[in-house]
Amino acid sequence: MTTADAMSPLSLFLRADIVVKAVMIGLLLASVWSWAIILERSRLLRRLLAGVEGFEARFWKAATLDELKAPRGSHPAADLFHAGMDEWKASVEGRAAVDREGVRARLASVMSASIDRSISDLSDRLSVLATIGSVSPFVGLFGTVWGIMRAFTAIGATQNTSLAVVAPGIAEALFATAIGLFAAIPAVIGYNRLLHVIGRLEDRLTAFSASFHAMMSRELDGLK
Repeated sequence: MTTADAMSPLSLFLRADIVVKAVMIGLLLASVWSWAIILERSRLLRRLLAGVEGFEARFWKAATLDELKAPRGSHPAADLFHAGMDEWKASVEGRAAVDREGVRARLASVMSASIDRSISDLSDRLSVLATIGSVSPFVGLFGTVWGIMRAFTAIGATQNTSLAVVAPGIAEALFATAIGLFAAIPAVIGYNRLLHVIGRLEDRLTAFSASFHAMMSRELDGLK
């Protein structure tokens, strides 16, 4: 008779075929990897969003841009600000004649490139979550199919189709699918959530870039 202990996850894993065990271990490692990415990116995005919000508040309150102190690399808004200021100094300071439209175009280009770099860096590991979320169920299904084939082979060899004989083998096989879903579901949810937060950050940076560009454009209009 099949006992509850015999149907426990650990027992199902230990009795599984070597191929099914390899599938289960691979899926569990993928789940750990996805959770590590989700937690690391979530903490990073919270910190960066707080940094961007604080920098914007200081930016609009500052009497001069020289008052703003934000180390490069501290958060995307600081990188955007420094990119714009570097281009401004290179294009305007010390020049007798200034090509206003050219400066505006270069400012827009460098700030857009800064945003793209920041978003690209933040999105770097999301492809791993997307891969785990889409592939894990199929890997688990492969383990299930393999396990069921093994169970049917054992049934044919013993000529015994009672539930006590069939259930453990089928349960081992289905356990692989369960682990596949265990790995896939958090990865998909984490991917969509992180993508949403990164999209919010990109929208905020784009709005800040447009306001900063407008401010610099007005400064250009005031130059002789």
